[in-house]
Amino acid sequence: RLWTILEAEMPAHGRLLELGCGTGEDAVHLSRRGATVLATDQSTEMLMMTKAKAAGAGVSVQTQRLDLEAPTLDDSDQGRRFDGAWSSFGPLNCVADRQPLWRFLAQNIVPGGVVVVVVMAPLTPWDWLWFGGHGQLRAATRRLRSGRVANAGAGGRVRVWYPSWRQLVEESGAAFHLRRVEGIGALLPISEASHLVTRFPRLFRLAARMERHLGRLPPWPSLCDHYALVLERTNMGAA
Repeated sequence: RLWTILEAEMPAHGRLLELGCGTGEDAVHLSRRGATVLATDQSTEMLMMTKAKAAGAGVSVQTQRLDLEAPTLDDSDQGRRFDGAWSSFGPLNCVADRQPLWRFLAQNIVPGGVVVVVVMAPLTPWDWLWFGGHGQLRAATRRLRSGRVANAGAGGRVRVWYPSWRQLVEESGAAFHLRRVEGIGALLPISEASHLVTRFPRLFRLAARMERHLGRLPPWPSLCDHYALVLERTNMGAA
């Protein structure tokens, strides 16, 4: 779903910026299409994995360490703006104050360029149904408690916030305007319930097809596991 959105919104041969690249799956995919990608992450280990994955795929992906709470590019990239940027599945949820990031993007995205952010949503019926049905009320309401500390794997801990898509549109201010928003994981289950897809494959194939059409329609962008927010850089705001 995300790749479909990125392929529709990002120029195939543009200069693109990824915020929180993780292991580099998206960066490699868009590089294969012909884009010049700068993949950034706060983790040097993730950047190393991205480099190795790109080399294994036979494509070139630039990498750079970037703190989303205080983003700044290396001197070699200063003044060289991007045709688009994206962030996949949750890096923005780990940023308490996103205003420095919005200013950074306003300064580094060309007018007309697109920013796609995929963010964990605050209202997730699957959480309520799955965890609530198992008597885990704290887990069922976890996303209603922004700023809480969550497990990040391998003993890591991270503080997490759950802004709504309307909140991000408001935060991005005059520098960006909303192109569209799409719910991801409205009908499809959260990872804790993913075994249901194996048990009921026909049902969830149907759900996947339905979600592709329903994801943009109210109320699904506000009732989902993640939402994909597509913003366009305007000629106004920080430059």
